[in-house]
Amino acid sequence: MAQVAIDDAAIERLGTAMKGELITPEDPSYEQARRVWNGMVDRHPALIARCTSAEDVVSAVDFGRENGLIISVRGGAHSTPGYSSCDGGIVIDLGPMNGVDVDPDARTARVQGGAKWLDLDAATQEHGLAVTGGRVSDTGVGGLALGSGSGWLERPYGVTCESLLSAEVVTADGRVVRASSGENADLLWGLRGGGGNFGIVTEFEFGLQPVGPIVLGGMLAFPRAQAREVARAYRDFMEQASNQVCGGLALITAPPEDFVPEAARGQAAVGIIFCYVGPPEEGEEALKPLRESLPQPVLDMIQPMPYVALQQMLDGGNPTGIREYFKIDYLNALPDDAIDLIVEQAEQLPAPFGQLILAPMGGAVGHTDPSTRALTLPDAPWAYFCLAMWMDPSEDDRNRDWARGFAEAMRPFGIGTTLPNFIEPDEGAARLRASYGQENYARLVELKEKWDPDNLFRLNQNIVPAA
Repeated sequence: MAQVAIDDAAIERLGTAMKGELITPEDPSYEQARRVWNGMVDRHPALIARCTSAEDVVSAVDFGRENGLIISVRGGAHSTPGYSSCDGGIVIDLGPMNGVDVDPDARTARVQGGAKWLDLDAATQEHGLAVTGGRVSDTGVGGLALGSGSGWLERPYGVTCESLLSAEVVTADGRVVRASSGENADLLWGLRGGGGNFGIVTEFEFGLQPVGPIVLGGMLAFPRAQAREVARAYRDFMEQASNQVCGGLALITAPPEDFVPEAARGQAAVGIIFCYVGPPEEGEEALKPLRESLPQPVLDMIQPMPYVALQQMLDGGNPTGIREYFKIDYLNALPDDAIDLIVEQAEQLPAPFGQLILAPMGGAVGHTDPSTRALTLPDAPWAYFCLAMWMDPSEDDRNRDWARGFAEAMRPFGIGTTLPNFIEPDEGAARLRASYGQENYARLVELKEKWDPDNLFRLNQNIVPAA
């Protein structure tokens, strides 16, 4: 994309209009400010507008539109495909807008657009409440809620966007509107899974559910040689488990941490993450059949723990600056030969940070009213998350090729659809359309033409008419 020349006087006027900070490439803070979570993303925006209010966002949107700049919207900066930044455009950074206001009586929370899950969890857990959230605590609330919503609580309470009650939105023409069931209801439907296509959400209102503050949770870990046995036992257990049982199975490398037995550190392992949404003593009873079906673990960390600790359990394996490329799909079933294939593929993981995760669906996932949201959730029992993660830039091709090979090998078992946030740019618009389905995608195109007819907000999983 050709570099757009920006008048210095116009930049000065924007800086004066904003209460937040406007960062240019000449500022000492620019190098740090342009960095995002995925180390593969190395972009150089012309401006970074660190907004402190909806008014700041309006000023930045107007500036970008009037100057013909590509606009990137940043919440938690965790967008793996790199949508949180751009080359030569303006990054509208909502990071300073991270407030959370909880109404415990109404069981609702108003959450600013730049909040992360650690902010939201901390505020809601003061009242023993929560909403389905990201599995890594410094993920942005906004990006996940708009285009994904998968988290530990999805089996009992559904994905995040199902709890979205209303939103404050800055539109492409610089207006501030409210989307709710009684006002701009079409926009609320689109925000429930349609991503950042229709505007910039500066405030979310979520309905909350009783969770914690103490839950039974943690991890069991076993040597990789027992992966097939462990995976089969976990599959059979989850087929009978109540909706209050959450978690997943992960093929990983055991971290070199003190809590891991010395002989297992740095070794290939298989882990089961467990969480029970309810009284911990009931969780122990629910866990008992799984324990009885498994071999002796090398690590048993399942215990009553704060829900916020469960939410942060995977943070260490997802440091800022790591390089990531993923492939994700729902599975029609998880037969033995699929498990065998997954274990075989895990043996080829190019880097120790890489992970293969099997997430049980069921419960509220795919069984709530689909007419209330743009997001399409198949009635599938499992999903896989193939996460190639590494540190060395020279290993980029090797890791991407491994993830692509895994997805191709799993094609006979997959549905071929996923959540919008989990579609890489190289997968093309066809997979995005397939993941919404023909009817929902057509409705999303109509919404796009109404709320953003010039496609100002295009740096995302972009909704465009089918060719």
